[in-house]
Amino acid sequence: MLKQMTTDERYMKMALEEAKRALAQEEIPVGAVVVANGQVIGKGHNLTETLHDVTAHAEMQAITAAAETLGGKYLTGCALYVTVEPCVMCAGAIGWSQLGKLVYGASDEKRGYRKYAPEALHPKTEVVSGVLEEECAQLMKDFFKKRRSS
Repeated sequence: MLKQMTTDERYMKMALEEAKRALAQEEIPVGAVVVANGQVIGKGHNLTETLHDVTAHAEMQAITAAAETLGGKYLTGCALYVTVEPCVMCAGAIGWSQLGKLVYGASDEKRGYRKYAPEALHPKTEVVSGVLEEECAQLMKDFFKKRRSS
């Protein structure tokens, strides 16, 4: 019997599509989407190499696009779906934008916000981790394995 995809899985699949866009541009494959009331209002993927900008992470791109769509900087009623646990910088932006929900796929033991700044998010932000974790993690593993072998 086919398992029904949850809402979180559906939006994480969209974030994975963004991650694959990053991969196609030889960027670290992280993708993100921001959702409000069942609508994607912002999406992005890593563009640090393309833009020569260390701050051009997928989350930053998606948050900026969502704020632009809404015409305001606060994303309280929104959810951010990202393939990898946000770094400290992105967690700070998530906190400042007051996102209502953060959903991420793979954990990042080396650079994830939970290791360095577990209190960075807004206190009311709901966090869901491990959504399509294996698929998200595999994309990263394959990318770095290929990079190390070339």
